[in-house]
Amino acid sequence: MKQSNMPHPPISSRDDWRKARIALLEREKAATRLKDKIASDRRHLPMVKVDSYYEFESSSGKVSLRDLFGDSRQLIVYHFMFDPEWESGCPGCTSYIDALSTVDLEELSKRDTSFVIISRAPLAKLVEYRKAHRWEFEWVSSFGSSFNYDFDVTQDASVKPVEYNYRISDDQTQAGEAASTSVFFRIDDEIYHTYQTFARGNEGTSDSYGLLDLTPYGRQEDWEDSPEGWPQKPTYG
Repeated sequence: MKQSNMPHPPISSRDDWRKARIALLEREKAATRLKDKIASDRRHLPMVKVDSYYEFESSSGKVSLRDLFGDSRQLIVYHFMFDPEWESGCPGCTSYIDALSTVDLEELSKRDTSFVIISRAPLAKLVEYRKAHRWEFEWVSSFGSSFNYDFDVTQDASVKPVEYNYRISDDQTQAGEAASTSVFFRIDDEIYHTYQTFARGNEGTSDSYGLLDLTPYGRQEDWEDSPEGWPQKPTYG
């Protein structure tokens, strides 16, 4: 059936379309350059030592935050919203993990970076949910520890003042889980927190490059503006 009244972009000649496309391309390139500059500034951020000892439940038993690095220098943590009382995980977080692929994680590993999901729900629930979605990612439970509260992904004013996205909330009665991505860096066995983002800051990080852009070492390619001595290699080769 013809839908003459359906909403659609304006129709123009090829020449007019080309002019409009070129104008938009200039803005797209400017946005790309700004994104690269922000990623560079992120690589120049300082980092803060993690003094607390955190222990998690994993499918292989109890593991520490240091254990989650494996042999990698960098660790990316996705704080998946899964309250202990819930029977299933957050739909938005689920869509995010669905968008990741094992190929992406292999690319992270090649760049000295590990990836893990952490939630507050008990391990049994995480294992069951992961199996239902056929995920192979490492997923551990922070249930019973202060980890979620310390990194402001579980909000409860009875534990600590409610803070979200680096702002103390005016409403200290709000409580619940929050999605976030954290990055940690390891010097020997000492662990440092280098970066954390909330809300829409998680968008665009469901591929290996998006995740690497959050880390101190970045993509580790020679075109990047990184501090002197950072590991880099040719983009192609």
